[in-house]
Amino acid sequence: MKAAVIRAFGPPDVLRLEQFEAPRPGQGEVLVKVLAAGVNRIEHYLRGGTIAPLDFPHVLGSDAAGVVEAVGPGATRFRPGERVIPMPGYPLDEREADVRPISAAPSYALGGILNWGTYAQYVLVPERWLLRDETGLAPEQVATLPMALVTAVRAVKGVGEVRADTRVLVHAGASGTGSMNIQVAMALGARVATTVDDEAKAAFARDLGAELVIDVRSSDFVAAARDWTGGKGVDVVIDNLGGAVLQRSLHALRPLGIVVSMGFVVGEQATFHVREFFFAHQQIRGTLMGDVDDLEWGLHLVAAGKVKPLLDRTLPLAAAAHAHEIIAANRVLGNLVLLPWAA
Repeated sequence: MKAAVIRAFGPPDVLRLEQFEAPRPGQGEVLVKVLAAGVNRIEHYLRGGTIAPLDFPHVLGSDAAGVVEAVGPGATRFRPGERVIPMPGYPLDEREADVRPISAAPSYALGGILNWGTYAQYVLVPERWLLRDETGLAPEQVATLPMALVTAVRAVKGVGEVRADTRVLVHAGASGTGSMNIQVAMALGARVATTVDDEAKAAFARDLGAELVIDVRSSDFVAAARDWTGGKGVDVVIDNLGGAVLQRSLHALRPLGIVVSMGFVVGEQATFHVREFFFAHQQIRGTLMGDVDDLEWGLHLVAAGKVKPLLDRTLPLAAAAHAHEIIAANRVLGNLVLLPWAA
């Protein structure tokens, strides 16, 4: 099989297309032919060596849409030819499979960190962590969904407790996670404000239905959010940026409100005024990833037309390095997808 491989940490050009023998499914495993592989920002950080140690050679990638190629001994839930969607992360220790949320399990890992991922023509997945693809969408559309959708459902619906008429501020609304957070919040009946940093992203966020789009180049998002809420502050902030943005998110939040922290693009450290924080009874809640139930719930929204896959563009697997360059430069509206079988 062909796979986009890294043999050392470094810039995007360490990603090279190489030929390997296709793996064989073991006990309880399914061999999935990858029809399309989503590219996420975290893989840019993994490639650069800033997230976790990796064993080389290594194949990145956690998102995929595919078809069952073969099943291993004891795997009975799927048959060759069925369209499937792997969970983007799961516990590697079977004894922890019932921990909830699954991302709290000690052995939890995103695909493409402790095992070979989806930047390849085939990937092995334990059958427990496969879902049937009943979306009816093209593989390249489906591949935009798993990580962004399951993370958004967990962050917005579960951790943020967003419901009808909640006022939500979503940061980086044109990014893969931000755009999905907007859609999930709106599907729950929330009113959404979002931040962007250029006009193309602003237009993209408006098309998604955001009620208030704040261009942070010319506007202070705290002042804009407070003005939008009549000075009260928003009920929930979904913060995928971290750093100084997280500390200012508290200023945009009403008393008793919730900041959901789910990323650190701006920085890993934040400081805030403790007295103001606890006097206002505010909460900061962390979230990493959702469960199978979260992804299934999100896929029902997709089937109902309430959430749409946001595909920026597709690239052949051989262009994985270029995909990482695009993500690193923040030139993505939605999601990038690699096509492992494209010329």
